[in-house]
Amino acid sequence: RFLRVDTLSLLLSMANVSSNSDILVVDMVGGLLTGAVAERLGGTGFVCNSYPGQAPSMDIVRIFNLSDEICKRIVRSSISDLLSQKESPQQNPKHDVGSVESQSNDQMCASVSMEEISHSSENGTSDLGAENNTFPALRACKAIKAGEKASQEIIDSWKENGFSSLIIAAPDSDTWTLVKDLLPLLSNSAPFAIYHQYLQPLATCMHNLQLEKMAIGLQITEPWLREYQVLPSRTHPFMQMSAFGGYILSGTKICSNC
Repeated sequence: RFLRVDTLSLLLSMANVSSNSDILVVDMVGGLLTGAVAERLGGTGFVCNSYPGQAPSMDIVRIFNLSDEICKRIVRSSISDLLSQKESPQQNPKHDVGSVESQSNDQMCASVSMEEISHSSENGTSDLGAENNTFPALRACKAIKAGEKASQEIIDSWKENGFSSLIIAAPDSDTWTLVKDLLPLLSNSAPFAIYHQYLQPLATCMHNLQLEKMAIGLQITEPWLREYQVLPSRTHPFMQMSAFGGYILSGTKICSNC
């Protein structure tokens, strides 16, 4: 359950991850893929971490030390929510629960900070120590956590316009099942890249994509990175390097109904 640095770089390149893109990812490698995509987006577009069943861990995203502007662009949504039929606001009155909770949290933070400031001014304790006690609370209130659940409004937008690209890194899941469900969520001519540590699941997926006429330009690539030590009469690959980086299936989604 790891991605070598050249494998991760190749995934981002083959999926054409760039500014103002909406990237759909299935990240079962601890959040490494999600964090890398978000960092490359640079606070533009969205990265939606989709998953079957329960939400996976994204602990590695915290290690990236991403800014709040980038963190709020990282959202999550289950595959069932993305595949469900588009609902009107009257049919789904709970779609604004996240925004309502956010507003209530902001109001609570503002009231707490105002109470602290007024309390300190009444007691005449507007010194440096009081400021140190007040501003940490403000920072805690303003902290944005990566991986919040996507709102129904933005999910409906993705259903209408489609995602810009798809990246899958789920070694323990059935590759073809994920691709069959998620590929229709992409816009036409959108690229995709799928990682797996074994060749056979990707070969099966590639064969099925060809039969269903869902994609073109299909190819399976094996990343090749070798770090060498260069010394007089002792030039050879490092002895403790990783010899295998897995495989990547890439292609371009097409409209099979046209």
